Amino acid sequence: MAMFILRKAEPKDVSDILRLIKELAKFEEMEEQVILTEKDLLDDGFGDHPFYHCLVAEVPKEQSSDGHTVIAFAMYYFTYDPWIGKLLYLEDFYVMDEFRGLGIGSKILQELSETAVKTRCSSMHFIVAENNTKSIEFYKRRGATDLSSEEGWRLFAIEKRDLLKMYAN
Repeated sequence: MAMFILRKAEPKDVSDILRLIKELAKFEEMEEQVILTEKDLLDDGFGDHPFYHCLVAEVPKEQSSDGHTVIAFAMYYFTYDPWIGKLLYLEDFYVMDEFRGLGIGSKILQELSETAVKTRCSSMHFIVAENNTKSIEFYKRRGATDLSSEEGWRLFAIEKRDLLKMYAN
């Protein structure tokens, strides 16, 4: 079992968070879509009004084959649903491959659940790639419901160029 600590991310962690974001994007075969910088992460997550919160899992250096000590992260924020109220939205959640199956992901999800309960959230929402069957099963074992199959919701995005067009009109 890996010895690890789970803690709130600090400004010094932004390079590791970005590294893990890129690893996750590579796993999802979407690496070229990561345009975020360390400065973005620093400005957006650690100012007076952060846009996101983040947990990191850290191990002693000797436990990691590549020398990284920050080996997992969970990025989340709070949002509001007009039907059910406050939600914790889990934006990204990643554990380095060599540390999977050791209880780190479960501990992160437990910590996020505690945060959601203590902040009176009615639910935690997140998306999972359809081909990521291991993660889907991980969440289902913990009581998650697949809203896309249960309720028929679809996820949409309006990209910045289209936002600019709408704004200009």
